[in-house]
Amino acid sequence: MNGQNRADITPGVEVQIVLKKDQRTGILTKGTVKDILTKSSFHPHGIKVRLEDGQVGRVKEILQ
Repeated sequence: MNGQNRADITPGVEVQIVLKKDQRTGILTKGTVKDILTKSSFHPHGIKVRLEDGQVGRVKEILQ
């Protein structure tokens, strides 16, 4: 499942995100969602989230 719809993402779900510094390379970072930062219900590049470890990026894939 892609991470473009806010309704699909809840705190505690495991996701793959792309960090701002990795946008050019597309390297994904795996983690657990702590906070959802995007307010709109849809974003074409992925919903922005903060992981439990504090990293912030856009969701590319929902793993659960």
